[in-house]
Amino acid sequence: MAAPGVSTLGVLFGYGVETVAGTKPEKFTLLTRINQIGGISIDVETIDASALEDKVEKTVAGRGSTGGTFTVTVNVTDETLEEWEALIEAYKTGKTGGKSTWFETFIPTLQKAFYVVAEPPTTIPQPEFDQNGLLAVEMTLTINDYKGPDTPIKPTAGES
Repeated sequence: MAAPGVSTLGVLFGYGVETVAGTKPEKFTLLTRINQIGGISIDVETIDASALEDKVEKTVAGRGSTGGTFTVTVNVTDETLEEWEALIEAYKTGKTGGKSTWFETFIPTLQKAFYVVAEPPTTIPQPEFDQNGLLAVEMTLTINDYKGPDTPIKPTAGES
């Protein structure tokens, strides 16, 4: 009997910079204290296939659109700031060498993880400050290529 659903408890989020351009990294560095990982929907564009004789528009499916970005909400601590600074530096180094940065959402109860090639912000944005609130910041990642589900590689601390 199939499970009725999957809990998000224990979900991990990490990044890896390609060692070979165009190939999924073999190791992913864990990013800690993640509160939320935004979803990536694939909205299919439509192409107008109508002709002059058509009284009602006819369409065919076009390419899918990810919307271009997704956000990751992070608890702000000295450690998480260091992690994201290291990520941004690794991304910049990889990019100058023609290598992309991959992000993985690892779900311990599934046989696949979700992957996306994306660019982090160029600097850490300022969080909102509320009375009696949790200090958290939204990191907006620019999607270069949504890869989707694939074989998981559990992210670990201090590896990239």
